[in-house]
Amino acid sequence: MREAVDERKPKVIPAYVKAISGSLGGIVEASCLQPIDVIKTRLQLDRVGAYKGIIHCGSTTVKTEGVRALWKGLTPFATHLTLKYALRMGSNAVLQSAFKDPKTGQISNGGRLVSGFGAGVIEALIIVTPFEVVKIRLQQQKGLSHELLKYKGPIHCARLIIRQEGLLGLWAGAAPTVMRNGTNQAVMFTAKNTFDKLLWRKREGDGKVLMPWQSMISGFLAGTAGPVCTGPFDVVKTRLMAQSRSGDELKYKGMVHAISTIYGEEGIRALWKGLLPRLMRIPPGQAIMWGVADQVMGLYERKYAHG
Repeated sequence: MREAVDERKPKVIPAYVKAISGSLGGIVEASCLQPIDVIKTRLQLDRVGAYKGIIHCGSTTVKTEGVRALWKGLTPFATHLTLKYALRMGSNAVLQSAFKDPKTGQISNGGRLVSGFGAGVIEALIIVTPFEVVKIRLQQQKGLSHELLKYKGPIHCARLIIRQEGLLGLWAGAAPTVMRNGTNQAVMFTAKNTFDKLLWRKREGDGKVLMPWQSMISGFLAGTAGPVCTGPFDVVKTRLMAQSRSGDELKYKGMVHAISTIYGEEGIRALWKGLLPRLMRIPPGQAIMWGVADQVMGLYERKYAHG
């Protein structure tokens, strides 16, 4: 009888608990997967075919710049992931509360999609865009000599962009980033909930805590659809963020112009450049993040919601 009651009216996990769980998951994910992100960025910025693929790009980077080059941009990437997941999980929880049925506490798939899209838009504008601009500018630099690099580190990079390009330089590529993150999170939150129910019969707030490997499987599967759907937005985002607004005339004038230019000059396949490393990074990243986050939320459920 109690199971039926819990299923109708699930316990609510506070937004701050979800935010904390997301930030902890982000720290672990960033540390594990930064090399794949560096390779993805290098491939997307390669217009002349210098790299033959993922392995060649990684081995060339290590050979010419050292192993540490695979963790270039880790500081902004880890900070960005930690803040992004905290904001994503927290804002999604707040938005979902507006769509929940007051009697049953349940939320429809439509409400889940809209909440996820909203959370993606918020994270894109507040955190993702400026952090990724700095990260990409650092990652595209090649060479071992610190003195010859234009950007000496994340803080220096941000200051230089603001000085040379204005504050809005940190929001280069905001439009495709909003579209990419909004679509990704709409799909991801809905898919994660669906897989949890289908595979493990787990509903949020029911008191059941998944094993880490169960959360990782659901997270991995939920993280696969987004990269395929949003590939062109990701490539355009990277190109717009990488170009400096100081001096030379900009090659890409905006999101639509960039898509048409890349398609005209490099063909339609270029719009999905870096897809394989994205698929190597995002689904495993979601697996790691949810493996950590579900344990944190499960700890709260066991101790407080169902204590």
